Amino acid sequence: MQFAEYAKHDGLGLAELVRRRQVHPRELVETAIARAESVNPSLNFMVFSDFERARAAADNGESTGPFAGVPMFLKDILAFAEGMPTRQGSRFIPAVPSRQDSVLTTRFRKAGFIPLGKTNVPEFGLVPTTESKLYGPACNPFDLARSTGGSSGGSAAAVASGVVPIAHANDGGGSIRIPASCCGLVGLKPTRGRVTVGPELGDAVDGLAIDHVVTRTVRDCAAAFDAIAGNVSGDPYWAPPAPPSWLAAMEEKPRRLRIAFSSRKLDDSAMHPDCEHAVRHAAKLCAELGHGVEEAGQKFDLSVLVPSFMAVWSANLAAAVDSVAQLTGQTPTAGMFEGLTWGMYISGLRVSASQYLMAKDSLQRASRDAARFHEAHDVWLMPTLGSPPMRNGVFDVEEQDIYKGFLPLFDYVPFTAFQNVTGQPAMNLPLWWNGEGLPIGVQFASSFGDEKTLFQLARQLEEAAPWAHRYAHVKV
Repeated sequence: MQFAEYAKHDGLGLAELVRRRQVHPRELVETAIARAESVNPSLNFMVFSDFERARAAADNGESTGPFAGVPMFLKDILAFAEGMPTRQGSRFIPAVPSRQDSVLTTRFRKAGFIPLGKTNVPEFGLVPTTESKLYGPACNPFDLARSTGGSSGGSAAAVASGVVPIAHANDGGGSIRIPASCCGLVGLKPTRGRVTVGPELGDAVDGLAIDHVVTRTVRDCAAAFDAIAGNVSGDPYWAPPAPPSWLAAMEEKPRRLRIAFSSRKLDDSAMHPDCEHAVRHAAKLCAELGHGVEEAGQKFDLSVLVPSFMAVWSANLAAAVDSVAQLTGQTPTAGMFEGLTWGMYISGLRVSASQYLMAKDSLQRASRDAARFHEAHDVWLMPTLGSPPMRNGVFDVEEQDIYKGFLPLFDYVPFTAFQNVTGQPAMNLPLWWNGEGLPIGVQFASSFGDEKTLFQLARQLEEAAPWAHRYAHVKV
């Protein structure tokens, strides 16, 4: 199969070709491998390849499910896969292959996906750019000097460059939506508890993080959600009931929605003009579709919320590092980590049990505030980033003072972490490109458990302002 034909289809489209016997899964896998080998020297999106087993899976003729025979990549954080190492972008974690698939990977395979390998991430997924010391920087297919975003940056580059139509991603502070914005993709962070992280974990980062995918189309996003969403016995909390099919629910026309949009940052400072333009453009599209639109936004006490978020994240990082140390017999030292990671580790060790519980209380109060906001507004629209995709090398990952190191990062991603705090679903859509040809994403957040509204609105917007033609211009 020629790449030009392969790249015309999303994941469901490729699976349909397989079902009609117009193409064999092996052809899809070979096309994806050839494209990966062609663009990876420029993009550095791939950090582990598992091509021979992918070929064997394609040849066995047993692919079933909605994505039967469709190649994809797994992120180098979570989604453990038998025979593949998961190093989280850290030199401290040895390249030891997993002995089993996680529930998530099992569900990907059951849906028919054929994993090709693992994608690039920042160390422990801590920052909104993908340029670790272990793997080196991933590069944006729309401008090789720019960041793919993080932490699912390698996955986003793989999809935007046409290697695969779908790639695994996860989000603990924006790590699905940020790279989706940087690379012009659809990226949904689901409701807390919607996707299990079993059997290895009960939750990820105390419920701040959750898995899903990045895609080029809304329907692939919904169909993948059908494939992986759901709990298993022993999960610490469960999301509200889901519709029988997210894909089917997406096809329903949404009611007239009450949409609030924000054109300034949470501290009321101005954002980059491109980002303000993108959000106003999206608000105008929503109004033209018949929805009620007004400029309004949630208010948070950042002086309380930011330190609370950092306390929970740093304590969880410290626990993760200490767990690896216990398993491998290593003693953590500064030289084994990037500066910012080490600073967060030391900070996490200093968080007392009392401080941790008070921080959780602060985050939970923010969730109550968000719930009240959504009593009056079905959807909150805001820019995903505070500026266009940054150039690689801008952020100093060696700064050990975590507040000094993270301050410019918070300015770059002023909104995304709040949906991780509240557990709400939020989706990036690629509705705007600036004069330099860079994607400028916007994100829509809905009330807890209401991914259905996001899918329906996204489908409307995809039809009103299609973006699929943009990928034809990505030439790496």
